[in-house]
Amino acid sequence: MKKILYIILLLFTVSCSRPNPENYIQFIHGYWEIDKVVLSDGTKKEYNFNQSIDFFDIKDSIGLRKKVQPKLDGSFIVTKHSERFVIKIENDSLRMYYRTSLSAWKETVISAKENQLILKNEIGNVYFYKPYQKIEL
Repeated sequence: MKKILYIILLLFTVSCSRPNPENYIQFIHGYWEIDKVVLSDGTKKEYNFNQSIDFFDIKDSIGLRKKVQPKLDGSFIVTKHSERFVIKIENDSLRMYYRTSLSAWKETVISAKENQLILKNEIGNVYFYKPYQKIEL
């Protein structure tokens, strides 16, 4: 009997400690800049300055990712580069499915919170984003 209670308690603890990927969606919306990338071979690349920022907008399960370039006055130059994606929860993970006329791919949201967004692409590169902060002169 004690063994069964222990197993039930262990299963409950494990299931409650996993983050719910659906909760990530609320944090993705906004302006994000790449902080660093960890390539699939373990190589790290730090970004001290970004010329372009990723803007994410999600409504229901449809999203838009657009590249913008910050200007000194706090506004943005909006580039023509944008991608639509669909959000799906699969295997306890939040996935972003992209499709263009040239390609289709997916990214997995590893974590999303107010101060950090972590995405992993299909080849295993992990992108660490931080919220965009206007440059103060």
